[in-house]
Amino acid sequence: MAATSHPLSTLTAVNVLQAGGNAMDAAIAACAVQCVVEPGSTGIGGDCFALFAPRGEDRIVAFNGSGRAPAGATLEACRVAVGSGEIPRNSPFAVTVPGAIDAWEQLLRDHGTRSLAEMLQPAIRFARDGYPITERVHFDWGRQADFLRQDPNARRMFLVNGKAPAMGSVHRQEALATTLERIAAAGRDAFYTGPIAEDMVGYLNKLGGPHTLADFANARGEYVRPIRTNFRGYDVVECPPNGQGIIALLILNILSALPVHPDPLSSERYHLEIEASRLAYSVRDAIIGDPDHLSVGIEEILSEAFAQGLRSRIAAGRPSDLGSTHFAYPYGSTVYISVVDKDRNAASFINSLFDPFGSGLVAPMSGILLHDRGVYFSLKPGHVNVIGPGKRPLHTIIPAMLVKDGRVRMSFGVMGGDYQAIGHASFLSKILDYGMDMQSAMSVPRVFPLPGTKNLEIELSLPSEVTSALQAMGYEMIERPSPIGGAQAIAIDWENGVLSGASDPRKDGCAIGF
Repeated sequence: MAATSHPLSTLTAVNVLQAGGNAMDAAIAACAVQCVVEPGSTGIGGDCFALFAPRGEDRIVAFNGSGRAPAGATLEACRVAVGSGEIPRNSPFAVTVPGAIDAWEQLLRDHGTRSLAEMLQPAIRFARDGYPITERVHFDWGRQADFLRQDPNARRMFLVNGKAPAMGSVHRQEALATTLERIAAAGRDAFYTGPIAEDMVGYLNKLGGPHTLADFANARGEYVRPIRTNFRGYDVVECPPNGQGIIALLILNILSALPVHPDPLSSERYHLEIEASRLAYSVRDAIIGDPDHLSVGIEEILSEAFAQGLRSRIAAGRPSDLGSTHFAYPYGSTVYISVVDKDRNAASFINSLFDPFGSGLVAPMSGILLHDRGVYFSLKPGHVNVIGPGKRPLHTIIPAMLVKDGRVRMSFGVMGGDYQAIGHASFLSKILDYGMDMQSAMSVPRVFPLPGTKNLEIELSLPSEVTSALQAMGYEMIERPSPIGGAQAIAIDWENGVLSGASDPRKDGCAIGF
C-alpha cells in the first residue's frame, strides 16, 4: 500500500511495488514524481527526512537529509546582505545545500532493492512528456504567481503568460528532465559536482550568495538515532533534532496527564491541545536547532518532569502567558509519503522545499528550484539556531511511526510547515483517545496556534460555537483562506494480515493498496 498527496505519485509507488520493489524503492520513486508534478510542494532542490522499519520490526532506522549552510554563511555576512531582522525567502542566504538527492541515493543503496537510475524514470517521463495540473496543485500555484514572477527563471519555467498553468492543462519541465537524466546516469555526484552544481552555485553567487562548489561536493546526510515517547501504550517514533519531531513528542507528553474531554470537537479539548502546543513550541523556538549545538539534552526535554513543568502552566479557560520566542513562521509546503510492502517493510518519508515554491530561485540551466529552509535561521547572536557556517537550521518536516509490542502499527505524517508537530499530536489523540479511524482523524477541523502569540489560525469548517468559545477565552481568531496541512497514514493489522490507508481530503492524493 502507498499513500501520498498526489494520485500520480501514489500510482507510481504502487507500480514499483507490483514490479517487485520494496517500500523504500516505492517511496523514493513516488517522491521523485512529486518533485515534478507537485513542484510547489517539493523538489530535488529541497531536503528529506525518513524513517524505515525493516519487516515492520521495532528496529527503526532514521535518516537526516537536511542540508547545511555554506561555509561562508556567517552571521556577519548574512546581516550585511539582509539586515538584522529575518532572512527573506528569496535571499540566497535562505538556500542551504539541498540534501534530498544525497539522501535518496544513500537510502536506496542501504535499504532499497532498485537503483536510483531506475526509480527516477517515472519522474523523468512526467517532466519530459508532461503532467496534468490537479485541483489543489493549481490552487497553491496560483497563490504564488506574483512571487514566481520575481525570478526570471521561475517565471519562464512555472508561469504561462504570467499566470499559473490552468487546472487540467499539461505542464512540462524539460530542463529538469535533462537534469534528472544526468542524475540517473551518474548518481548523486551529478548533482553535487560538475555542471549541475556549477549552475546552482553560479546563480546563487550572482545573487550575492556565499555558496561554493566545495559546499556542494562535501554535502552528506546521516543516519541518526530515532527518538520516542509512550502515549496511551504505544511508542511514538520520530527523527531527532534538527527536526521538530521532539516537539510532537513533548506535546503528547503534556497531553498524556490532562483530562480527556468526551467530545473531541469541544472548545475545552481544543483549548488543551492549543495550550500544550503553545508551550511546546515556545520550547522549540528557544532551544531546538542543529543537534551539534543543543544546550539541553533530548532526554531532559522528553522527561516527565519537563512535561509537568509546562503542564502546570496551563490554566482553564484562558491562554497561558508565554515568554519571548524566536519568531512565528506559519507556512510551509511539503510532501509526505507512507509505503508498506508485502514483507511489511515500512517507509515514512518526507521531502520539502519549505515555503510554497521554496525560495522561488531557479538555477537557469538545470531547472532546479531551490528551497528556502534557511529562513528559519535566527539572526540573534548566541541563539541555538543562529546562522553559521555548516549549520543545519531548525526543520519542520517530521516523518513518524507508531509502535507496539515490537512492531510498527502505523506509518504516518502530517504536512503543513510549523503545524506538523501539533498535527502529529492531534491526529494520534483522535485515534488513541477517541477511537477514530485514520480518515476521520485527518478530517477533523484544524486549529493552529501561531508560535509565540495568542493568534489561532482556524479552518472554515471549525464549528462556530467552538470559534466563539475560543475567542471568549482570549484567543485571536484568523480564518485560513486555505486548508491547514495534509496527512497520510498506513496502519498494519498484523493479526489479520491487512493494511489500511488514509489520505487527507485537503490534498489531491489517495491511498492505494493491492
